Amino acid sequence: MGKDSTSSKKKADTGAKTFKADAITQTILDHFAAISAIPRKSGNEAQIRAFLVKWAEEHKFAAEVDHVGNLIIRIPASKGMEKRHGIVLQGHLDMVCEKTPDSNHDFFHDPIRFVYDGEWLKADHTTLGADNGIAIAMAQCLVTDSTVKHPAIELLFTVEEETGLTGAKGLKPGSLKGKYLINIDSETDDVFTIGCAGGKDSHIELDLDYEEVPNDYVAMQLMVSGCTGGHSGANIINERANAIRVLARVLHRIREHTDVRLIGVLGGTAHNAIPRDAEATFYVPVSESDRVAEIVSGNHETIRSEFAVTDPGLSISLKTLHQTPDRRAMLSYISLRVLDLIIAIPHGVAARSTDMPQLVETSSNLAKVWVNEGRLFILTSQRSSVMSRRDAITARIEAIARLGGARYHSGNGYPSWRPDFNSALLKKCCEIYESLFSEKPKVEAIHAGLECGLIGNLHPEMQMISLGPNIRNPHSPEEKMFLPSLPKVYSLLKTILAEL
Repeated sequence: MGKDSTSSKKKADTGAKTFKADAITQTILDHFAAISAIPRKSGNEAQIRAFLVKWAEEHKFAAEVDHVGNLIIRIPASKGMEKRHGIVLQGHLDMVCEKTPDSNHDFFHDPIRFVYDGEWLKADHTTLGADNGIAIAMAQCLVTDSTVKHPAIELLFTVEEETGLTGAKGLKPGSLKGKYLINIDSETDDVFTIGCAGGKDSHIELDLDYEEVPNDYVAMQLMVSGCTGGHSGANIINERANAIRVLARVLHRIREHTDVRLIGVLGGTAHNAIPRDAEATFYVPVSESDRVAEIVSGNHETIRSEFAVTDPGLSISLKTLHQTPDRRAMLSYISLRVLDLIIAIPHGVAARSTDMPQLVETSSNLAKVWVNEGRLFILTSQRSSVMSRRDAITARIEAIARLGGARYHSGNGYPSWRPDFNSALLKKCCEIYESLFSEKPKVEAIHAGLECGLIGNLHPEMQMISLGPNIRNPHSPEEKMFLPSLPKVYSLLKTILAEL
């Protein structure tokens, strides 16, 4: 590492290191620290891309940026391996930017601060960004390690993967020359991923009507916080609480006992993250305020018990607002329509795979809700390994929006990656894994989006596989990476490059 990278690493580190890294692990972590010192929220990848272009130039690697911002770095083959089929190592430049409510981290300016917790690496009250910064770091190490023998390599680093696979969608046919692609965006070091779900987002918009509330109404704020959250694909099977649904559920209970006039509602942060926090401001009759507090308290205990295992930090709180900008709120029937719409939209597992019962086949995520300039906005995200079922659950959400008097628009989405259990790449990777670690790897498909589906559509003859180190709770501030898995995955990749 150069002087700048070492400096960046020092700025990013915090906490006591109790893990003793070997030389290669430390080199990977040095690269990852330099990457983590550069803000790279989806849509804000210019700095990290420029950093990598400069790195490529320093190593005399050819680098090109395509029309959507993807970066392709081409590395010539090692001596004697020029005639072997080329390999693409692929990851994405962006990261999901989530933080705890008490964090003042600025994802547009601040570096990610590392926290070492024994053999795990976490961040200081934010997402770590190992999804997918660790892919970039490993790729950098592999192509600059003189002990790694390899055919021609293309490093493909895409943009805006986390917000809709934008970079992969924008790739042009023929942009890649390799016969094999290894995606380094999986999160279990003994698993080869060979398939993934496709997805589609839906945007719902409802016009709201307001009026001044009676003088004997009081403003209140209901807050749901401390939910575990997580990746809306990988963690949807865990049945974790969705803060938006919890919020709407409690508000609906209040509405059953008294009039509720909503002022605003806010929850969720990203289409692919299970909402951890949500809040609503509203008016109720002053005479019912004590009853409202009792309802919230009762539901707090009930809902906490329901999610005691998955969301131990879940909290529901209520406070009276003594000052509000004005006395305007949504009409009573509009407030009810908003609550009905939020509650009616499906969230969670819709179906499991009949081929692989341990795999979620179809799901939906009620991802975001907010009010702005007299309109309610709702964002949902649907996934399925069967495209007809992805479209069917999307049609259901659109029907609910239509029944609620709302407008809607669903994007084109992205395709699933159908597993090929007979590929030569998979067979060779399994042989290598077993020879290195004296055990057989697991071979799985996942209920999350990987760019392999889109890349495979452009390059139908390309064989693909996905792998990666152990990462837990991606897309949430609880994200952490198991450090001993780094040298394991590096050794695996090094051998695959040499023997494939």
